[in-house]
Amino acid sequence: MGSNYKGSKKEIQALNTFIKLIRSAESLNSKINLELSDFGLTESQFSVLDALFHLGPLKQKEIGKKILKSGGNITMVIDNLEKQDFVKRKRGEKDRRHFIIHLTKSGKKKISEVLPEVVNVIKKHLEILDLEEQKELGRLCKIIGLQVRH
Repeated sequence: MGSNYKGSKKEIQALNTFIKLIRSAESLNSKINLELSDFGLTESQFSVLDALFHLGPLKQKEIGKKILKSGGNITMVIDNLEKQDFVKRKRGEKDRRHFIIHLTKSGKKKISEVLPEVVNVIKKHLEILDLEEQKELGRLCKIIGLQVRH
């Protein structure tokens, strides 16, 4: 279902493309969130664990930038992960005002358990596209994402 917006052809095409992009992303995201809830994690908690797993210890602000979350939101997410013993805050050695967020042993175990399941859900739902189509979709999304940031 497209938009009923009355505008120029370019405006209508842009809006309809945007609607399709958002709806497909939201549909896939809802499947991923169902999987994550089975593991007792939110999307933001998973994103923090994933970032720390792949990038190593990070400042809280760096994590927020990586996963596109605000400072207040990321504080709450890290608080909840810390309560579950998945992450640990450590004061920075050079600048004691900053906390560096580290993955704990149980956090590594959790993300190692969850990540393959999430990847399988993503793979399953993107298999409707062949590999070249997936690459093209990724390329186009990157173009949009980079343009929006500037």
